[in-house]
Amino acid sequence: MAANSGTADEDVAARFAEEERKSLLRFITCGSVDDGKSTLIGRLLYESKTIFEDHWRTLTRDSARVGTRQGQIDFALLVDGLAAEREQGITIDVAYRFFSTHRRKFIVADTPGHEQYTRNMVTGASGADLAVVLIDARKGVLVQTRRHSFLVSLLGIRHVVLAVNKMDLVDFDEQRFNAIVDDYRAFATRIGLGDVTAIPLVAVDGDNIVERSTRMPWYQGPTLIQCLEQIDVESDVAHRPLRMPVQWVNRPNAEFRGFAGSIASGIARVGDAVRVLPSGRTTRIHRIVTADGDLQEASAGRAVTLTLEDEVDVSRGDVIAATDAAPESATQFQATIIWMHEEPLLPARSYLLKIGSVTANATMMPIRHRINVNTLEKLAAETLELNDIGVCELQVDRPVVFEPYADSRTLGGFILIDRMTFNTVGAGLLSFALRRAQNLHWQALDVTKPLRAALKGQKPAVLWLTGLSGAGKSTIANLVEKRLAAEGRHTYLLDGDNVRHGLNKDLGFTEQDRVENIRRVSEVARLMVDAGLIVLVSFISPFRAERGAARSLFGEGEFLEVFVDTSLAEAERRDVKGLYGKARRGELKNFTGIDSPYEVPEKPELRIDTQQVSAEQAADLIVEQMRRRGLLSAP
Repeated sequence: MAANSGTADEDVAARFAEEERKSLLRFITCGSVDDGKSTLIGRLLYESKTIFEDHWRTLTRDSARVGTRQGQIDFALLVDGLAAEREQGITIDVAYRFFSTHRRKFIVADTPGHEQYTRNMVTGASGADLAVVLIDARKGVLVQTRRHSFLVSLLGIRHVVLAVNKMDLVDFDEQRFNAIVDDYRAFATRIGLGDVTAIPLVAVDGDNIVERSTRMPWYQGPTLIQCLEQIDVESDVAHRPLRMPVQWVNRPNAEFRGFAGSIASGIARVGDAVRVLPSGRTTRIHRIVTADGDLQEASAGRAVTLTLEDEVDVSRGDVIAATDAAPESATQFQATIIWMHEEPLLPARSYLLKIGSVTANATMMPIRHRINVNTLEKLAAETLELNDIGVCELQVDRPVVFEPYADSRTLGGFILIDRMTFNTVGAGLLSFALRRAQNLHWQALDVTKPLRAALKGQKPAVLWLTGLSGAGKSTIANLVEKRLAAEGRHTYLLDGDNVRHGLNKDLGFTEQDRVENIRRVSEVARLMVDAGLIVLVSFISPFRAERGAARSLFGEGEFLEVFVDTSLAEAERRDVKGLYGKARRGELKNFTGIDSPYEVPEKPELRIDTQQVSAEQAADLIVEQMRRRGLLSAP
């Protein structure tokens, strides 16, 4: 018994060792609706013998109940796991499946065909090495085929298998197959896809999946499995210069300080000279530490902890790179954005940008153009809607180490995150740093904010009054400034109406103009705080994202958000300018509270209900709040 048990354990260990030695190919299937993507993957799972008995029993039962093949096995049901997909017969989400052959391991992502699920397709394609583009032989190259192929090219996938499926429905016509291939190759050349292998298939019956089809003797190329096993997708990352983004500073005790991360490209060797970016400090690799012991060298894809010979300041988000071929760092970029949220992208709005282990505040600049992925036209655009792709400029608040996405997915790909909800709203590909960013540098000044504040005998700060039109913001802000002036404080009041007569007179009242309105005022307020002033800002500022972005410009304790609260009915009753009436009659568009939302502050430093207190009492409350926070004491 013991001998048999030992033999079984050895067999299992040998099997695991064999699997470990196999290379891994990540690929996606994409194409138009009903081209047979899920059926193809199901057939691959079946042919590779990776379907368990209980799954097979379920598949047999479901094929009879909800299948689309009149009681025959419907392989698509192995992949279309969502109930909504089974009911509609389409793929909505991205489904990942693993299978293995004797030569290679595979992870395949079945991506949706519908245009409204383009964001799901992008998610599946972001980590793939190869794309299987399916085409229904009856329909040929369709709009969605072109759309997905463009996305494949955009996301850096350079190997494409063109699977012309359902050849049985065109009587296995070789000329039809050749015409489709010629049409597709012409489009692929335009978008930079040069490595295209075309295979005629009948996925549901297994023709040219594992064995060459006897029904298409005119085709002498590889089967799909042969192509997937043999295609060389080993990227050149191992031959590129060393890049290792630092994910964690490992400091278990006072004797050890290492920097953990996965090597994105190149080879790390003990003794190699390296440069830490963005600081630019140079040193040498002292040790390469792994869970299995120290190594003399480690190549791309390996997770390691590096220790350095010198005491160099390294933080999470820094990049350890080859000294003689270090990447750039910059704060302004041109990038391609794939928008993935129902709320549109708005220029001037601030988002969180996450690239590798770095998170920075990013401000969108005007959109250069939107890309019509069906025709490849460049179209003018003020915003990006869900599933739009556009070329934008953006600015971040800290130097970001990067490489163009075409050279490095790790240092060139990023996501955009909504500052308030923390939802991922977009994916982006960095193209290059803007030249003007390379020509701009901070000028060192001898007279600093602390010195200016000391000369004025006060602590600079911003009082940000927000609320509906008619809530009483300007009246209260004016009274607060009078009280502060009476105490000898140095102040300035930025009022929404007054600023629009000068600095912001070029802006309207669209959502994107309102975002830009607040961005400009925030920057002006920052300059005034730097000058040592107490700045009062009286703006409706209806969006939490912009108020949050404004707060991020200031130091701890320098920003006080005051929510001047009143009901919409009371604000309308007080409306001496007649603006609410015009908005109700449709004469004034995008008016806050009527046809444009006001997002109530979630955690203001002070809330004032002007239906309960007078303007004079409100001013007293604000001044008292400033005293309690130490803003009216000497710096």
